[in-house]
Amino acid sequence: MGYHAFGLQESDDADLPVAFLDEFDFGSFLVARPGRLDITSGGHTHTATVDVEVWDGTPPPQDPADWDEQAEAGFDSTSGRLAVWSMHTGRTDDVVLADSGGSWRVRVGCAGRAEAAALSAGDGTGAGVERYLVQFWPADA
Repeated sequence: MGYHAFGLQESDDADLPVAFLDEFDFGSFLVARPGRLDITSGGHTHTATVDVEVWDGTPPPQDPADWDEQAEAGFDSTSGRLAVWSMHTGRTDDVVLADSGGSWRVRVGCAGRAEAAALSAGDGTGAGVERYLVQFWPADA
């Protein structure tokens, strides 16, 4: 994680109108853009844990008490494949949603934001302090 931001965007990003990190909204926890999801972090530079789940139907609701931030959005994917991006590490792993494109719902939850912010304010960077759960499911489920 770097500069309070990471994102998921189409794995083949050549046709995106705006690629990660351009026009990033640092004031919002989750922003859905064409082919891209922007997610803000509580910490500046650290190693966060990001778990991605792909569901056939709507996943069960998460207990809001388990998360510092939680948001949902609609997302259209042209390929069914997303890449994880960070300003610190660049492009990392691909996430496979489906064999082809489609419309999705996404729910993102984050815990450990205050701890990550406190580490960033000091000399530490931390590893695994901040954690994310990103859940995708078909929009028509």
